[in-house]
Amino acid sequence: MPETLAAWLKYLETLHPKTIELGLERMAQVKQRLGLQPDFPVITIGGTNGKGSVCAMLEAILHAAGYKVGCYSSPHLLDYNERVRIDKQQADDAELCASFEAIERARGDISLTYFEFGTLAAMQCFIEHKVDVAILEVGLGGRLDAVNVFDSDCTAVTGVDIDHTDYLGNSREAIAFEKAGIFRRGKVAVFGDPDMPAAIADGAQQVGAQLWRLGEQFAYQAGSQQWDYRGPYDTRSSLPFPALRGVFQLNNACTALAVLDALKEKLPVSMEAVRRGLVEVSLPARFQVLPGRPQIILDVAHNPQAAYSLAHNLAAMPPAGRTLAVFAMLNDKDMAGVARALDKHVDLWLVAGIAVPRGTSAAELEQVLRAERVRGEIHTFPDVVAALQHARYEAAENDRIVALGSFYTVVDVMRAMAHGVTGTGDGKTANG
Repeated sequence: MPETLAAWLKYLETLHPKTIELGLERMAQVKQRLGLQPDFPVITIGGTNGKGSVCAMLEAILHAAGYKVGCYSSPHLLDYNERVRIDKQQADDAELCASFEAIERARGDISLTYFEFGTLAAMQCFIEHKVDVAILEVGLGGRLDAVNVFDSDCTAVTGVDIDHTDYLGNSREAIAFEKAGIFRRGKVAVFGDPDMPAAIADGAQQVGAQLWRLGEQFAYQAGSQQWDYRGPYDTRSSLPFPALRGVFQLNNACTALAVLDALKEKLPVSMEAVRRGLVEVSLPARFQVLPGRPQIILDVAHNPQAAYSLAHNLAAMPPAGRTLAVFAMLNDKDMAGVARALDKHVDLWLVAGIAVPRGTSAAELEQVLRAERVRGEIHTFPDVVAALQHARYEAAENDRIVALGSFYTVVDVMRAMAHGVTGTGDGKTANG
């Protein structure tokens, strides 16, 4: 068997003929063989956008309340270990390798995808560490996603928009049906968006879940310096704004507090813990503004809803010089929709290719932008690093550089900056 985490991950990529194969039958069989039966509360979070933020806020608040929290999220940015956190610490290589080995021995001839293997490993780590609560982020959809093999004590769907149409359908209602598949009979199902598709209500009714909707069963009111939460059981006043930046983070924070409201008997949380968690929460690459000049903003926005959120956030910032977009996307995303959302905020598009099977070439992405008749100038580059180098050369001190379009885009920028990417003309370094 592989001996290092890197070797295991390389091996897992070869196990299954498809990168994604939705369905729970294979997962359920291996879960049963491993005896993975958590005896702690499980929270499952789905949604097109915002689910990572809600997971991070729940993790921060519950940790501040003194609970040992297991959190499983995806994808990772730089290291696989980011996906599995216990007590806000990443799982180490040795325990992940031990979990992978146990799964490999148990699965026999059952084929598992990379994500399925990782989901089982995460839960095995949580059980081994005897966590007080586990937070699971849905990878894709919900109904047939690997995390849904575990029953939840509370679920939340942050919102629904068009994405992953090859797997989930090409309408909000079809996608909402898949996301509602995580709801559980007799348990609270939180929906964190006032614009609720009918399939969410239908899904809750069919399974017998108790549906809480933002703007009805729970809500918030924001002031200039603080905000208040109102839920079915609790009112929490004079809360600090979450440390995660962006105009839509109050929706996510309110959704997280509704989940805690639903679980108050099992996981009581003080006001002090809520305040501390909101202030201390962090989540890289979600409107992450790096220090220094020119300003660099990292955002994994890769669908129109996320791009409109990014556009709102850019508009809410103090006036700046030009906005330069380091832009690369996967070919199964709504590239035109993302371009439309950001068009009026981008002065210069620095378009790059992504060298993965689903990656769009710079030439293809340029064609999309020209078809949309974006107002900004367009330059193409063979890869993200070259686009970033040009951005660093081109940007004045009061300009801002926004890296967006994919996790791959942001990861390439983060790695390049860690190695001190230099602008091709003036010798500035990305970390200088």
